[in-house]
Amino acid sequence: MGSFRCLSVLVISAAVLLFNSPVAQCGCYKRIFSFGDSIIDNGNFVFAIGKGQSALKEPPFGMTFFHHPTGRVSDGRVLIDFYAQALQLPLIPPSLPEKNTGQFPTGANFAVFASTALPGSYFKPYNFSLPTGWNLGGQIDWFKQVLQRIAPSDGDKTKILGESLIVLGEIGGNEYNFWFGARRPREQAYKFIPDVVACIGGFAQELIDMGAKTIMVPNNFPIGCVPAYLNGFGGPEEPRDEHQCLRWFNDFSSRHNDALRGEVNRLKAKNPGVKLIYADYFGAAMEFVKTPAKFGISDPLVACCGSNNKYHTNYGCNRTTKLWGNPTNFASWDGMHMTEKAYQVISDGVLNVNGPFADPPLLKSC
Repeated sequence: MGSFRCLSVLVISAAVLLFNSPVAQCGCYKRIFSFGDSIIDNGNFVFAIGKGQSALKEPPFGMTFFHHPTGRVSDGRVLIDFYAQALQLPLIPPSLPEKNTGQFPTGANFAVFASTALPGSYFKPYNFSLPTGWNLGGQIDWFKQVLQRIAPSDGDKTKILGESLIVLGEIGGNEYNFWFGARRPREQAYKFIPDVVACIGGFAQELIDMGAKTIMVPNNFPIGCVPAYLNGFGGPEEPRDEHQCLRWFNDFSSRHNDALRGEVNRLKAKNPGVKLIYADYFGAAMEFVKTPAKFGISDPLVACCGSNNKYHTNYGCNRTTKLWGNPTNFASWDGMHMTEKAYQVISDGVLNVNGPFADPPLLKSC
């Protein structure tokens, strides 16, 4: 869809595409529809809980870019915001506040904090309950309801989906987070990987069958480098890599990611007319773990907003929690989620500014 002129401008301006400009140099898609969890939730969870209390409704969340809380689990923008700006679109709105009325001319974000790929019923044989009921299937159902309302005819649905970018994740990490956080046996989590991946692949195929022509499927992050994991599992006997990340947990993420890449390749072979983009969030995040100074990050393994322990974790982030410095010098925001700076680095890699960490790079897929 992009022209030669558009691609030429991208090459010339790649170094400043996101850091120095709020909009990109060419627009490839008319809409973005995104699904996922707290990594890209931009207000759905806060809307869903209504008047319920949440630290996400208070400073210092949102301090860097918006200068007020927005429902994002970060100090500023998250990945979906950078993608929208790079594709010359307005920031994509959360879907739930206008689920029954919005026309969403530039797309909508269906991601919700604490969502999983698999439904909670999956874990009943393991005598394990998920802390929330939000999952990818529910988000897809919301999307179908919105699509039926804004595009009643099959032709309208096909047109809208054909000119949209679908961002399917990151999703599927919380199954593991909840399991490990409950101190359930690590090795048992390997059994979940094929089912998590099949779930993601199944919904990708469903979207393709509905008419989607471009779908980006991101992989999972290096959880062994996440401060909350380092604090919770980083005992003296726990093996670490050369970056002081927990080797077992990063290897686990890699195993999930290998399976997911295989699923994306299978979908590519089955759907030759569809652009399926595998986004390597793991590899992109490891860039600021390996060479933090390159990005102005002092220590990628400690949180910006948190407690007094080694990794600044334990108590979460709220209006009374200590800020350990400027968020632009940190990769982790609250010990589990990232700063705007970290998301910017990752999005650059996916967009092929500092990458390549997407196959094919997002902008080159236009």
